[in-house]
Amino acid sequence: MMELDPKLNLAPDNIRHIHIMGICGTGMAALAGMLKASGFAVTGSDSGVYPPMSDFLKEQRIEAASGYGPQNLQPRPDLVIVGNVITRKNPEAQALATTAIPYLSFPQALAHFFISARTSLVVAGTHGKTTTSSLLASALHRAGLDPSFMIGGIVREFDANFRLGNGRYFVVEGDEYDTAFFDKGSKFLHYRPNIAIITSVEFDHADIFADLDAIKRSFRKFVALLPQDGLIVAHLDDQNVAEVVADAPCEVQGYGFNPELAWSLADVRSGQGMTHFQIQHQGQKWAEMAVRMPGRHNCLNSLAVTAVLHRIGLAPEQINTALSSFGGVKRRQEVRGVERGITVIDDFAHHPTAVRETLGALKAAYAGQRLVTVFEPRTNSSRRAIFQQDYVSAFDAADLILIRKPLPLDNVPEAELFSSTQLASDLRERGLDARTFADTDTILDHLMTILQEGDVVAILSNGGFDNIHSRLLAKLGAVTK
Repeated sequence: MMELDPKLNLAPDNIRHIHIMGICGTGMAALAGMLKASGFAVTGSDSGVYPPMSDFLKEQRIEAASGYGPQNLQPRPDLVIVGNVITRKNPEAQALATTAIPYLSFPQALAHFFISARTSLVVAGTHGKTTTSSLLASALHRAGLDPSFMIGGIVREFDANFRLGNGRYFVVEGDEYDTAFFDKGSKFLHYRPNIAIITSVEFDHADIFADLDAIKRSFRKFVALLPQDGLIVAHLDDQNVAEVVADAPCEVQGYGFNPELAWSLADVRSGQGMTHFQIQHQGQKWAEMAVRMPGRHNCLNSLAVTAVLHRIGLAPEQINTALSSFGGVKRRQEVRGVERGITVIDDFAHHPTAVRETLGALKAAYAGQRLVTVFEPRTNSSRRAIFQQDYVSAFDAADLILIRKPLPLDNVPEAELFSSTQLASDLRERGLDARTFADTDTILDHLMTILQEGDVVAILSNGGFDNIHSRLLAKLGAVTK
């Protein structure tokens, strides 16, 4: 494909029609909506256009072609945005390569059209990005600062993963995954950060990073983007985070449980659906806060947001009001329903650390109740053997663990694949009740034989998991009728 000329004039006056390849991705559809709201004519294409994304695009009056091909570049657009899902062999990408139509990746387009004119607040890290960026955006909104945002999850307060505000701040979830087939650098390298939060640095995304050192190199590049008058709020309890911010060009404010850090937590306790904690700043008691989310990790996320809000001038009382009213993010410890006294929870956790923190938080929040965990290894990394041993200690808070056998990865030797059977065996040796299932139907059948009033079912997957949540609630509801 053509090399994009950095001097190319992409001013709004020169761009009227924008075509988006891979428009049905969550982020791409949100970008399409933002561009449409900004006055551009927007079209798109994807391998299949189905609800709910087809409904969303229809509401936005955006035409989307089902299937890729040269015909989708007619009438000729002024700019094409190429999604991460598009490969070099895609027929529409190959047709684009024969033209002189300029193109951008998703993060390039987001930065050019929406971030560049605002103060960029980027939340990066292996875990906690979505919750932390959602919490930050919601707090800014409640403080009357009218922020814009682009986040990888649906923020309950807005029932959306994006927003175009009139304020100076743009909150963006800084993903370390690669940008596009023509740009293998991390997405967050395009987001022009003025203030950044780094929540954690661990190995993940085995399909694009060779090892932890490769991930650290990418985070160091991100850190180097901060201006001298910028700020990094870094979780310095994490040694990997401490390493990547060591040579930061700007001020670094550490946060965590260590009281010697600039921002630290103390006296974390749960009660009546809230998690309460004390914030210390520079070793001194600063404020008492509370959030409607369980778990120490969510207190840490709130602490990081507090540091940013303090930097931009909010008072402790404003921050506490914003934190305590946060309604959460869909698919992050989201209660999908309660039937027969059985609570069904949906969570995105898949990395061993996220699984451990999520289950620990739920066990504390539902003290005295049986925690039944259903786990689907679905990501590229979780279906490889790289986390096989790490998962063994990740489920300790669960009373019963049901593991779905994953679909095998193409072109990966069997010896390098994750084994659900081995994990279940290792968990049983640890004294836990664990078993494997071939598919979602057999999991549902088993759940219906063992669930009892008071149980909490935590379903962990980064995908739709065959709509298991709604199907289980429907089955439980049918029994009561």
